[in-house]
Amino acid sequence: MEIRPTTDEDLDVFVDTLHTAFGHFPESPVAGGGRWWSALEMDRGLLALSEDGRPVGTAAAYSFELTLPGRALAPVSGVSAVGVLPSHRRRGVLGELMRRQLADVRSRGEFLSVLLASEAPIYGRFGYGPATFTARLTVPRHRAALAVPRAPGAPGAPGAPATAGAPGTGTAGGTVEVLRRADCGEILEEVYDRYRRAQPGALSRPHRWWALGAGQSPVSSAPRYVAVHRDADGAADGYASYSIGEHTTLTVDETIATDDAVFTALAGFVLGHDLVSKVVFRHVPPEHPLRWQLADIRAGEVGGHGDWLWVRLLDVPRALTARGWFADGELVLDVDDPFLGERGRYLLTVREGRAECVPTDRQPDLALDVRDLGSLYLGGIAPSTLVRAGHIRACRPDAAALADALFRTEGVPHCLHWF
Repeated sequence: MEIRPTTDEDLDVFVDTLHTAFGHFPESPVAGGGRWWSALEMDRGLLALSEDGRPVGTAAAYSFELTLPGRALAPVSGVSAVGVLPSHRRRGVLGELMRRQLADVRSRGEFLSVLLASEAPIYGRFGYGPATFTARLTVPRHRAALAVPRAPGAPGAPGAPATAGAPGTGTAGGTVEVLRRADCGEILEEVYDRYRRAQPGALSRPHRWWALGAGQSPVSSAPRYVAVHRDADGAADGYASYSIGEHTTLTVDETIATDDAVFTALAGFVLGHDLVSKVVFRHVPPEHPLRWQLADIRAGEVGGHGDWLWVRLLDVPRALTARGWFADGELVLDVDDPFLGERGRYLLTVREGRAECVPTDRQPDLALDVRDLGSLYLGGIAPSTLVRAGHIRACRPDAAALADALFRTEGVPHCLHWF
């Protein structure tokens, strides 16, 4: 078997091989209206060839930026389009593709790789761990009233300066207008870029994705209505992309907002839409306060809870020193990377938000697989959770509590981008 890099001339073969691996046809309509493969970076693709030269497997990578805790930005490899023909599975093709890809990522100087896992059991053995999660929130229209905030001085509370108007009117001095997707591409791109730079776990959306409509709505050019929120000065600072389908269900592809008040204004707008039976928010962070903002907390039905972004570290010291930290302390991590046959023990020292990470021979506080470090990296999973699950070994009684305090971040990591 041969693993070779692809070029632009390989696009058709690559796409055809991948679709065959999944039992689809390239000419089939693409959900969301965009052809996702138009954004492939063919200089980052790989083809696996059988002994007689036939393509039997594929792997691709996109060049993204990932927002880390502390709002640091790091270049990452976004792994996608991974597939092996059914006739060549269980022969080590996938393992060889992943090994070659990780070597290529390192050669580019990238120390993080991310992906969306089609099947959860597959990618852990290659060192990836689930790091962000998402959920679906469904609200019946007749029970969609928002509660009046109770905290004294909170926006919208009795006696407090108004910061949010009635549902659909935007924040104080702000407005919500409805545009069509085809008429507001630049607004979506600009607002999303500001949002992702402040949201841990978010990925960049390169301009070519928007220009090509490569992805799911609202990146794709599929018909959508977009509720755009503008501040008092008329600048767009949030949007909700939505459509109304069968049984008058209004489905929100994503709600992007630069602060909670803008999110609430956009949520109020779609929840107040006429001639709608229910509103479905497709991507809501598991701990988002929207459900608590409903006058009837039971009206918000949470479903579709699952993993989204998986993270893999390729250089532990670089990765741990790249992100921001919110508590001081020291921790010795014994990190095993069985897929690459590597193991290292590192002293992590955090002072005033910055970290140093160096090799050490001190006794470890935590012993863990690199996949579990990937799950901890963005702060969405507490180390003690994985200790209790039997995946991480706490080498002394207070190690899990110390790690929880150290890895805790200022906000829940969340990723919306599909790739």
